[in-house]
Amino acid sequence: MSALIETRTSGAPPLESRTRMRLVAAAPSLWRVVEPGGRVIGHLQEVAQAGSIRFRARRYNPAAHVFRDLGDFWNADDAVECLAFAR
Repeated sequence: MSALIETRTSGAPPLESRTRMRLVAAAPSLWRVVEPGGRVIGHLQEVAQAGSIRFRARRYNPAAHVFRDLGDFWNADDAVECLAFAR
């Protein structure tokens, strides 16, 4: 069993220029992923796992009133891409 510990960074992780999404701070180590038109498509959460930093893609499920984890990724770009393609 691995322990998940939330980490706190100084600002949002940088995204490559190929994405038009932007990150808006929601809480320490948590950002809303926002499309160019202003629509929130999910959340990006930074977690420490086995001594390294991972990025968790999360999407809100309004029918169940809960967030669903879509996966953990080694970089923020992959997590944002997952949210974009999982719409």
